[in-house]
Amino acid sequence: MTDAPAWFREALAAPRTAHFVDVAGCPIHYVRWGHGVKPGLILVHGGAAHAEWWSFLAPLLTRQYDVVALDLSGHGESGRRAEYPRRQWADEVLGVIGDARFAGAPVLVGHSMGGLVGIVTASVYGEALAGAVIVDAPVRKPDPESQEGGAGRSFRNPKVYPTLEEAIAHFRLVPEQPCENTFILDHIARTSLRQVPGGFTWKFDPRVFVKFSLDKMSDFLASTRCRVALLRGEKSVVVPPETGEYMYELLNRSAPLVEIPEAHHHLILDQPLAFIAAVRALLADWEHSIPRSA
Repeated sequence: MTDAPAWFREALAAPRTAHFVDVAGCPIHYVRWGHGVKPGLILVHGGAAHAEWWSFLAPLLTRQYDVVALDLSGHGESGRRAEYPRRQWADEVLGVIGDARFAGAPVLVGHSMGGLVGIVTASVYGEALAGAVIVDAPVRKPDPESQEGGAGRSFRNPKVYPTLEEAIAHFRLVPEQPCENTFILDHIARTSLRQVPGGFTWKFDPRVFVKFSLDKMSDFLASTRCRVALLRGEKSVVVPPETGEYMYELLNRSAPLVEIPEAHHHLILDQPLAFIAAVRALLADWEHSIPRSA
């Protein structure tokens, strides 16, 4: 970490607390930065990820917000289930919101698969949210981690590596992309591993990539019941311009569609400060404007 910039090291050192809440018989882990006296933000990770993907970003939002990042079931420190329909994950988001006791309805920010969970939550439980920021999450095709989960060996059958260093060396982003922030990738890799007999393996349950529902994401997006904003990476192969435009049309062209310059799909890793600036600007506007009717 000695090569990491000061903002990153200071963010990781920020005070935080860890919590668990039971949702439908499964312990759901979440991390909190703040004490419930400011407006709330709840951060939802992508597939095979976990709350630590937000650990260097959440503290950059705490000046105005009480921030929480959860581990969906089958990820991170949360428990596992027999099945993982997105509606169940939406229930977990709602359970964490209830346990966190925010000062009013929070805004949800979800990346990739977490953005799809955010869309379902905004459709089913829209009244519990002040808004949803959907970050590089496609609606017209499977999320990238699920595509890899159907065919990729790393997700289908996670290996056990004899040493932590060897496991970290095998960490890669899905879909693959350039990312010059090696200090971020190292942090993510280290926090993605758990020790098991024989060495180290990834924390996620490979069954999270099994499709358990035929619900159409386009129907959920078109029926969202809170404010929605769309963020995409300029160079994303997951949400190309035509996909962003399709999602914009499903929202009756009434939601902001923001493109992060030079960003790929994992824009929270390759362009973290530009991402924070975009989220801050969106939330500041939402605090000072009236939602447009659909």
